[in-house]
Amino acid sequence: MKKVAIVILNWNGKKLLEKYLPSVVKYSSDYDIYVADNGSTDDSIEFLQKYFPTVKIISLDKNYGFTGGYNRALFQIESDYFVLLNDDVQVTNDWISPIVNLMESDDKIAVCQPKLLSYADKQKFEYAGAAGGYIDYLGYPFCAGRIFEHLEKDEGQYNQTREVFWASGAAMFVKSVVFKQLGGLDERFFAHMEEIDFCWRVKNNGYKVMYCPDSKVYHYGGATLNKKQPKKTYLNFRNNLLLLYKNLPENQLQDVFRKRKYLDLLASFIFLLTSSKSESKAVLDAIRDFKQMKDSVKRQAEHINDYPTQVYKKSLILSSKIFRKNRFSQLKMS
Repeated sequence: MKKVAIVILNWNGKKLLEKYLPSVVKYSSDYDIYVADNGSTDDSIEFLQKYFPTVKIISLDKNYGFTGGYNRALFQIESDYFVLLNDDVQVTNDWISPIVNLMESDDKIAVCQPKLLSYADKQKFEYAGAAGGYIDYLGYPFCAGRIFEHLEKDEGQYNQTREVFWASGAAMFVKSVVFKQLGGLDERFFAHMEEIDFCWRVKNNGYKVMYCPDSKVYHYGGATLNKKQPKKTYLNFRNNLLLLYKNLPENQLQDVFRKRKYLDLLASFIFLLTSSKSESKAVLDAIRDFKQMKDSVKRQAEHINDYPTQVYKKSLILSSKIFRKNRFSQLKMS
């Protein structure tokens, strides 16, 4: 089997390492395990040195975010495969070989994810990746097993290996040669949606992103930024616009951004009415900051005139909120 490097990004996450790292060490003993520390100020490193001496430590001088932290770690690791693994993921027996075997079977497979189930409710899919990721034509992400906030119970309905649009950064396998060829993660994202951008670039360069149900992990989710934090809202909206601007097919760019302008302003208004002024402001700040950074962003899809196959060609908002299609199987993807 090819060499695999499991890399966990850590920032002041001693408690998470204490809880979840034992499963990684137990079920990954044949592979290299790294913790890339993003300038933690707790005693994470001392804890690792004392209790997990086989785990290799890459110490960074400050918090570079998800994107910068992983780039700085992965570009100094020699391995055939990288596994980007969140520090709040519990892995299971034989979770690596099914994915590596799948990726070995096709030179075009560059990225793959396992089945992601909820650590809190192990019968349900987990929000951040479930059974593989997709987006609609307006850029709203969703998963097989998760439409917006609706999580499906795992009843074997997504037990087929298949090509998807994006793989979750919570447990993402990447061929190192492709990761380096594409320049790694885009550090302008800092955190959130960077894996969707990476997978879109992977597809635009002729590679595949896959979902492998024969590998299963449990993800706690939201351990670094809670879902309702304004910072998370800001990053999600700003990064989604950045994602679209970089990767949309040329003939879709103006139409999508015209519609998103109104939808994002509507989202800000809804936050103001139902949630908080801070989240409403976070959306407006995201729109403003995207506009400021837009001119320095190089489009990646200037000569591409069609979406990848795994894009939902209708509006997910209409399908879910109006027509109540909250299961992936109810969406007509073709």
